[in-house]
Amino acid sequence: MGERALKIAAWIVSLLCLAPIVAVALAAVSGTLDTWNSLMATVLPGYAWTTVQLVVLVGVGTAVVGTSTAWLVTTCAFPFRRTFEIVLALPLAFPAYVLAYAYTDLLDHPGAVQTALRNITGWGPQDYWFPEVRSLGGASAMLIFVLYPYVYLLARAAFIKQSPTAYFAARTLGHTPWSSFWRVSLPMARPAIAGGVILALMETIADFGTVAHFGVQTFATGIYSAWFSMGDRMAASQLALCLLVVALAFALLERAQRGAAKRFPAGSRLETMERHHLHGWHAAGAFAACLLPVAIGFAIPLAVLADMAIGAGKSPFSPRYLGYVQNSLTLASITAVVTVTGAVIIGFCARIAPSLAARFSAAAAGIGYAVPGGVIAVGLLVPFAALDNMIDAWARANFDVSTGLFFTGSIGLLVVAYMVRFIAAALGAFDTGISAIKPNIDAAARTLGRTSGRMLFEIHLPLLRPSLLTALLIVFVDVMKELPATLIMRPFNFDTLAVQAYRLASDERLQQAALPSLMIVGFGLLPVVLLCHTIGRSGRPTHTIRPRADALVPSA
Repeated sequence: MGERALKIAAWIVSLLCLAPIVAVALAAVSGTLDTWNSLMATVLPGYAWTTVQLVVLVGVGTAVVGTSTAWLVTTCAFPFRRTFEIVLALPLAFPAYVLAYAYTDLLDHPGAVQTALRNITGWGPQDYWFPEVRSLGGASAMLIFVLYPYVYLLARAAFIKQSPTAYFAARTLGHTPWSSFWRVSLPMARPAIAGGVILALMETIADFGTVAHFGVQTFATGIYSAWFSMGDRMAASQLALCLLVVALAFALLERAQRGAAKRFPAGSRLETMERHHLHGWHAAGAFAACLLPVAIGFAIPLAVLADMAIGAGKSPFSPRYLGYVQNSLTLASITAVVTVTGAVIIGFCARIAPSLAARFSAAAAGIGYAVPGGVIAVGLLVPFAALDNMIDAWARANFDVSTGLFFTGSIGLLVVAYMVRFIAAALGAFDTGISAIKPNIDAAARTLGRTSGRMLFEIHLPLLRPSLLTALLIVFVDVMKELPATLIMRPFNFDTLAVQAYRLASDERLQQAALPSLMIVGFGLLPVVLLCHTIGRSGRPTHTIRPRADALVPSA
């Protein structure tokens, strides 16, 4: 493959990733003002206000939980700290809608908690108040305890890389550990924390399964309702444009925070701060603070889902469930290969022919991570449905034959939607691996007469094998969990584990929804464990600076 062919392929992939965004914008602005006025007078203010409330609650919650737990496991010594370093990231394996199914079964009126409460107290249904899980607060809680690991992982990495010198200087000036954390460590890690919060918020505005199950009306549920319930594609496009604007705003903020993080020096990698040894109720408090999010976000829902699955009596090896597994694995495997291939083409093109066009190509492809699956689905279905109608009309007029839906509702178009959504993750893994390959290797290969294609296949791909395997795994699991795009774009009678879980839960058959939900969580654990292992290995120090003895004792 020559450089010219590589550039053409990179531009094709980038333009394909950019096409849904452009299509949504064009479809929305081409609509009549009557549709906009109708949305403004009816549902748009409510969608906007609910989405704002959800964003604020999840943003504050993930920041507090993620930052506090990261600080504790990084700088303090207490029982089971090393275990918590790993398990605090495990809730990331749960899709938020799966967590919602588990807690609905546990906390609803006929659930185990309220039933036990009535049996113990003898109260009737009207004799007590219990928080309503199917509410905005319930949806916020589900999202907080699933998404806080974004903040935890980035904040922990930032705390690990900080030099202890500034912190010790604050301690010698009389500041308590809390004051030193608030005045020194937290400001240095703030860009990373903000980046994690923004990633969590992008997932929040894209979430459909949780808010739909709890009856919370956001832009994500509005797009689905407009497309299927009302059959109004123009309204769906205009709602998608509103959500797209919000998502891109968060993406710009995340990039700004990532750039701000580079202005804070990491300090020497050969030194780290000795941990505060906690005792008594301090140790108990730290243990409880780390245990609570793990219990709520992973252990309890896992136990509830396992109990529900056993009670449902469904076998994961039945022909029906094996069909769901096969559909999910087929989509995830094809998408992972296609997406990583596209990322390699774009990333390698930027490597061997760096230019403004190459950087724009990579940026255009990577923008999909900020675009919710429902927006991508609308952006692809609107133009391809029109193309299908044109082909069908031409075939009818010339050959008196109906071609039906050639593109719309096909697996190929669904794979494209997944690629647009997740190619940013593959690009990130590729960039991480390629940055470790020195440019001198490229120059040596050129002097030996290697073309771009041979250099890619003979040199770079073997060296990039660990990074590419990581990218394949991440994209594979993300596709297994993706719900909005799958619901809107899947072929007829082609259900995945995520679709089956959502369908059963929406019919209030939560016990039956437990088995596909557990299978999704099982696949989701793989990249989380890999990520935790990678971060822990990269953060191991080679030397420890010992502060004053009194600096090791936290203040009351």
